[in-house]
Amino acid sequence: MGRVIEGKVIVAGTGRGEAIITDEPLSFWGGYDHQSGEITDRRHPLSGQNVAGKILVIPFSRGSSTTTAVLLEAIREHTAPLAILTTSVDSFFALASIVADEMYARSIPILVIEPKDAGYLASGDKLQIELDGTIRILETVNQ
Repeated sequence: MGRVIEGKVIVAGTGRGEAIITDEPLSFWGGYDHQSGEITDRRHPLSGQNVAGKILVIPFSRGSSTTTAVLLEAIREHTAPLAILTTSVDSFFALASIVADEMYARSIPILVIEPKDAGYLASGDKLQIELDGTIRILETVNQ
């Protein structure tokens, strides 16, 4: 069933969806529309793309705790990514997911993967995230 990546679980959860990848950090404050899921930072490589319901692979957030507030609202409005995979622990993403679980009984998986593993992934790949942090690449666009 394809390649397997072992992620470090920051916030546990499961999900299956399409990956959308960037090697650039993103400030959710002014860079993410929590009402639609669109990346609105016009200088970001994902500008104009919608990441709602997708697995966002990103090194880390840029900016401050406002990322937490924007992501929390996106989770509440069902416009958040399905999951977020980072290459370093990002407390702002984790805090948003943890608070969303407390406030709305809804969270999103947050996992840390090795940078080399992020390099194996491409936007459009279909991924399955397991509770233990296992990430299965179900389909790749680079076959």
